[in-house]
Amino acid sequence: MDRLAEFEDFRQAMNDRILDSDNLTIKRFFALDDRVYQQGHLDTETKEMLGLAASMVLRCDDCITYHLRRCRDVGLTTEEVFEVFAVALVVGGSIVIPHLRRAVQLWDQLCCQRPGQN
Repeated sequence: MDRLAEFEDFRQAMNDRILDSDNLTIKRFFALDDRVYQQGHLDTETKEMLGLAASMVLRCDDCITYHLRRCRDVGLTTEEVFEVFAVALVVGGSIVIPHLRRAVQLWDQLCCQRPGQN
């Protein structure tokens, strides 16, 4: 769980530092990023699945970590997450496989945090 804790601590510290710079463009982008994943015509669960698939295809481990945590937080099951993994693998091809391995490892860790969850 150290990797996840380190990620969350670093992400929070750097977001705070970046937003403290008081740059209006950066603040607006961060606000847009937050707003786009809120409930709308698409539910939050679907939006997080889209974010996870895109992150895997783009091969961004930080983004994958963030969206996996959010997928867990919004209540996705292991079966749903593995379907997202499958879509990302087909879209992104074999280059996604190393990210898939790390994503599965992280998902297993996240599921252990919440007893009784798939």
